Amino acid sequence: MSTKSTYKVYAVRYAERQAKRQEHFIGGDPIDEEMWMDYFVWAVVGSERTWVVDAGFDRRDAEQRDRKLLRSISEGLATIGIDASEVEDLIITHLHYDHIGGLGQFPKARLHLQEKEIQYACSRHMTHEALSHAFTAGHIAAMVYEVYKGRVVFYNGETELAPGLSVHLVGGHTMGLQVVRVWTDLGWLVLASDASHYYENMEAGRPFPVVYNVGDMIGAYGTMRRLADSPRYIIPGHDTMVLRRYPAAAPGLEGIAVRLDVEPKKMPE
Repeated sequence: MSTKSTYKVYAVRYAERQAKRQEHFIGGDPIDEEMWMDYFVWAVVGSERTWVVDAGFDRRDAEQRDRKLLRSISEGLATIGIDASEVEDLIITHLHYDHIGGLGQFPKARLHLQEKEIQYACSRHMTHEALSHAFTAGHIAAMVYEVYKGRVVFYNGETELAPGLSVHLVGGHTMGLQVVRVWTDLGWLVLASDASHYYENMEAGRPFPVVYNVGDMIGAYGTMRRLADSPRYIIPGHDTMVLRRYPAAAPGLEGIAVRLDVEPKKMPE
């Protein structure tokens, strides 16, 4: 049996979007108030190996989709000492624009992806705007090129990538969405990515409206609770609360990068 490595885990914020509550729950929401969305990539740093989770998006995506880009992915990762151009392993949770739009900033990385996800992104489902609008055709074409270059490593379900690090197919938001389980000083932590955009999606059982399969999305909430040592150690993909619950990765990085492998603050009710 392999000995688990212990990792440090970071969330790096690179963009934001002004939005309202009714945009983030199936069926809307009776409270008419703002509910901003943050955009993150994540870094899993071990003593011998670093993994980055997702590639974010770039300036062109920001302009086309009216998002506010705060910094490039490379600039964000540099704040915690990671050179994107030298990263060797990039876990892609799914193929939406905000998770692969910055792929060009990782020229040396192996790309770790669920096979079902690329099948979905190239399937008949993409003829329906309700499902295709969060994908960018150029990004998917670029990923297909990377497949032919031999850079993509495919998985079918739960897979250990390294001792203390694994990916788990949950689907829901997309057909091939995977979450990332990491061993830390706290125990098992789960990077949910878009399996739960906000804490409230999972905690209240109210799914996000961009979804391939609602049943799988709800089922993913239970899967993540089983994978993590505590619900407190499940990190949603877009919640502004992440920056409030966790400490800055270093002095001066408030609002930019936080450490996730420490006990989160208990927020007021």
